[in-house]
Amino acid sequence: MKQSPIGIFDSGIGGLTVLKEISKLLPDENTIYLGDTARVPYGSKSKETVERYSFEIANFLLKRGIKMLVAACNTASAYAVARLKEELKIPVIGVIEPGARAAVNMTRSKRIGVIGTEGTIKSSAYTKAIKSVNPSVSTFVKACPLFVPLVEEGWADDSVTETIAGRYLDELKACDIDTLVLGCTHYPLLKDTISRVMGKGVVLIDSAESTAAEVMRVLSGNGMLNGSNGGASHSFFVTDSPERFLTVGKRFFGEDLKDAGLALLEGC
Repeated sequence: MKQSPIGIFDSGIGGLTVLKEISKLLPDENTIYLGDTARVPYGSKSKETVERYSFEIANFLLKRGIKMLVAACNTASAYAVARLKEELKIPVIGVIEPGARAAVNMTRSKRIGVIGTEGTIKSSAYTKAIKSVNPSVSTFVKACPLFVPLVEEGWADDSVTETIAGRYLDELKACDIDTLVLGCTHYPLLKDTISRVMGKGVVLIDSAESTAAEVMRVLSGNGMLNGSNGGASHSFFVTDSPERFLTVGKRFFGEDLKDAGLALLEGC
């Protein structure tokens, strides 16, 4: 069981930032990643649909012997993780709760900003998670829908992106926050740009880093860490267009992303 892989899934490519942080923190852990590229984005879909997709993916990964499931997708974390935890016999981790706890631990003014896709912001998942940790914290949210296509286009450090970031984030700057949650798995690639716009007084919370720390904590607490030093293996699957996944995915995971198989799920 210790040498079994960690299963990680996302609606597409962004979850590779979570995988990258897990691999950095736990270099001996084997992983299987699945990007549901045939049905991306999840943010515009109903809770029932996202739950169904998430269970189809979980079943695919369970058949490959995973020891833990990580929902590296904010929408799936908001809509499906609670039920996955109830019904699966392995640990299940989402990206929202670790990011919320990290933000509450970091803030001094108790004023936290959250940015994400329209679906994530509409779900209020981060606000609910932050309030569950500390009800006295005030949250300020902003959807930044253009950030995802800009990252996938390779324009993370472009002046156009910084201009757009300024338009989105000026509203949060006016709220006098001291902590900002990057509530989308694409956004870590925009850290430098967002930090320049927000200024040195605002701490950025990378949910990918927080999720990796949670994975380590849960595996360690359950005696499930892979103790072998045989070199970790990483397998990748998508539900559509492996070629695009490999091209764009290298911006997220690096040149080690060399191959991706096609996963046939019910409904695809």
